[in-house]
Amino acid sequence: MSETFFLAHRIPFPPDRGDKIRSWHLLKHLASLGPVHLACFADDEADAAHLPALREALGGRLGEAHVEIRRTGKAAAAARALASGKPVSLTLFDSLPLRRFVERKLGDPEVGCVFAFSGQMAQFVPERARQRFVMDFVDMDSAKFAAYAKAGGPLAPVHRREAKTLFAFERQVAARADVSLFVSEAEAALFRSRTGIGDANVRALQNGVDLDFYNPAIAAVAAVAATHPLIVFTGQMDYGPNIEAVRWFAQQVLPAIPSAAFAIVGRNPTQAVRGLACERVVVTGAVADVRSWLAAADVVAAPLLTARGVQNKVLEAMAMGRPVVATPAAFEGIEAKPGRDLVVADGAEAMARAICGLLADPARAAALGRAARLRMEQAYRWEARLAELDSLIFPLREVPRPATPSIGKAA
Repeated sequence: MSETFFLAHRIPFPPDRGDKIRSWHLLKHLASLGPVHLACFADDEADAAHLPALREALGGRLGEAHVEIRRTGKAAAAARALASGKPVSLTLFDSLPLRRFVERKLGDPEVGCVFAFSGQMAQFVPERARQRFVMDFVDMDSAKFAAYAKAGGPLAPVHRREAKTLFAFERQVAARADVSLFVSEAEAALFRSRTGIGDANVRALQNGVDLDFYNPAIAAVAAVAATHPLIVFTGQMDYGPNIEAVRWFAQQVLPAIPSAAFAIVGRNPTQAVRGLACERVVVTGAVADVRSWLAAADVVAAPLLTARGVQNKVLEAMAMGRPVVATPAAFEGIEAKPGRDLVVADGAEAMARAICGLLADPARAAALGRAARLRMEQAYRWEARLAELDSLIFPLREVPRPATPSIGKAA
């Protein structure tokens, strides 16, 4: 009963995007407690091909693994959801082969805990599983769809239905899980208030940041040449809230910041993002090392209008000692002091004013960056963030944890 079974909606390797960063560090920590098995989806063949590297990174502590390329399209998932009454979020990530693998592994008497990462994976955990069930929702996804619905537009009825059906599912899962985790206390508190489930069963397990990798002192970081003051945004650029953020910044904020250039750094930029490219806007696509762009940034902007949980992009920029200007949505859940560790600006005018002030005062910008790095060192090491996980997985015993290697990242 000392083994863990980890379920994830995307293969947790390499840790090069927000969800994979959290899932990788969780999986690595669980592997330090004992053998771990894995069932997950992959975006495509290239994503699935990371399994051998994942095995190597875990130093032989990964047991059986089922990695399945997710092939269900949104239209098919929506049709199935309407027919079954389920949320689209579940039908997008359903699979009979994965269900059969999970059923077989849960029959193994050595598997004592099943850890589901992201709400979609809870559908594979049977209601009467004998194992301890830890559910990491990360964010309250139903609240995200409710926000989309409130914003209006042609998809508002679809988002309203998803919010309603997904909330019912989240509540049912949390009621049977031994403990439900969220990435911030704000997300956990929101879930408690809406479901009525108490503190003991709904907990915050916050993200950390790899301070060895995101280190401004690393000389190996290649320089990015910039002829103008440089404002940088990093993120997965086919993700809706990131697309919304950079479009808003380029159109509403950047015109009020004379002479500065804006770099949108991240893989898979959509046509809407590529269309922003101009004399003062650079769209990079995937880069070999995101740290080079962070190191070159005079200011890192986090202009998210819609966000849930904790933004890794903000933690990483702060760990790199860069001055960050964030919207309230991007700042939510981060344990830092506005004005000392970063600047929080609400609205286009406030964000432009804050960035202009930092560009005009390099000494203040540098002091803000130093404070940001110090705050990350004080509170955001992954080892400290995940220390509580041991007692949540195997509450009745202590397990020695051998060291596991740090893994690099790219945008």
